[in-house]
Amino acid sequence: MLASKPAKSPSCSNIRLSHHEGDFLPDPHGYRSLVGALHYLTFTRPDISFSIHQVCQYMSAPTTVHLAAAKRILRYLQGTLNHGIAFTPSPLHLSTYIDADWAGDPNDKRSTSSYLVYIGSNPIPGQPKSNPQSLDHPQSQNTRPLPSPQ
Repeated sequence: MLASKPAKSPSCSNIRLSHHEGDFLPDPHGYRSLVGALHYLTFTRPDISFSIHQVCQYMSAPTTVHLAAAKRILRYLQGTLNHGIAFTPSPLHLSTYIDADWAGDPNDKRSTSSYLVYIGSNPIPGQPKSNPQSLDHPQSQNTRPLPSPQ
């Protein structure tokens, strides 16, 4: 990997990973170890957070396509070693940004969301997470009844 060409982005924007693509890895331990190590980088590298979340979803049965996606993240990191979060003293002002991908998972139609919190000018990255309910189920419309006035 040291002699590989750096990637311009951590993942391809128009490609979605799936359980059904590629051949299963004969020994998934190396994949799990790599993805687990990459997961720690999301604290100081929020630019890879979404890509890491995508490859983390296939830890139980990774394929050659998932391994290629994880290696692309490594190639991106190789070309952006000088990127990261620098923490600087600043006034305490709290700002929050949220993003969601409604039913974006092609396997189970679950939504993915993430958040980023700024304390002053310092970003504190949030971890992306999948909604535990699928849109295929009628009870998963993500609605709650309003409380009745009393």
